[in-house]
Amino acid sequence: MAGQRRVAGVPSAPSAGRSGIAIGLFSPLPERYDLLCEVLSLGQNRRWRRAMVGPIAERRPARVLDVATGTGAVAIELADRCDAQIVGCDLTDSMLRAGRRRVESAGLDHQISLTRARAEHLPFPDGAFDALTFTYLLRYVEDPGATLAELARVLKPGAPMASLDFLVPPSLPWRLAWWCYTRIVLPAAGWAAGGPPWWRVGRFLGPSITAHDRRYPVAWTVQAWEAAGMVDVHAKAMSLGGGLVMWGRRAGG
Repeated sequence: MAGQRRVAGVPSAPSAGRSGIAIGLFSPLPERYDLLCEVLSLGQNRRWRRAMVGPIAERRPARVLDVATGTGAVAIELADRCDAQIVGCDLTDSMLRAGRRRVESAGLDHQISLTRARAEHLPFPDGAFDALTFTYLLRYVEDPGATLAELARVLKPGAPMASLDFLVPPSLPWRLAWWCYTRIVLPAAGWAAGGPPWWRVGRFLGPSITAHDRRYPVAWTVQAWEAAGMVDVHAKAMSLGGGLVMWGRRAGG
C-alpha cells in the first residue's frame, strides 16, 4: 500500500473521478433508474431494500439520512415503515427532480425532503441523525474508508447505519452465470430498452462491480465500517451472493 494515504486504519482509494462518472452515467436515466436496479438484480432489488431498511425501521428513529437516495425509493420505503423525518441526498440533479415528483405523488412531501449533497462532505453537523442508510454508493466515491467515516460522523452515538450494494457471487457456477449476464445480456437489454444511455450503463456496471469487489472485499468493508467508528457490524450476502446488506451502529450511546 505504499504511496496511499490511510484513513482511520483503512487504505484509501486513488483518485479516479468516480463521482463524475456516476453523474455522467445516471443523469440521463432518472425515470428508468429503478427499473435498471431491478433488471441488474434479477428482480431482487426490492427484497434487498426491505432487508436493509428493516434494522433501521425497527429502531423507530426520529430523523433519518438516506445517502445516494437516487429517485427516493429507499426514503419512501423508510417512510412507509416508520414515522421518521427523512432527508435524502444525492449528487445528480435529474435523479433528485424525479425523486421529488415521486415523493409528491406518494403524498410524502411532509415527511421526506431531498437535497443535493456529496457523501464525502455532508452538509450536516456531527450527530445530526438517529439513523442512516446508503445504497450502491461506495463504488462511486474515491475513498470508501473516508466516506464511511463521514457517514458515521453525522450519526448520534448508538444510532444504526445500513447499506445495500451489489456483490460478485462467490460460487463458481453462479459467478460464471453472473459474469455472462452482466457482460452480455445486460448491455444488450439496455440497448433494447433505452438505447445508448442504457447500453453505456449496462456495459459499465458488471466490470465496475467486479473491480470494486476485488479491491474492497467484504472483509475489508467490515473493517472499514469498524475503523469509521461503527460496532456490531454485520454483513449478509443476498440471493446467492448477488447482493450485500450491511448494518451496524455508531459506537457509544
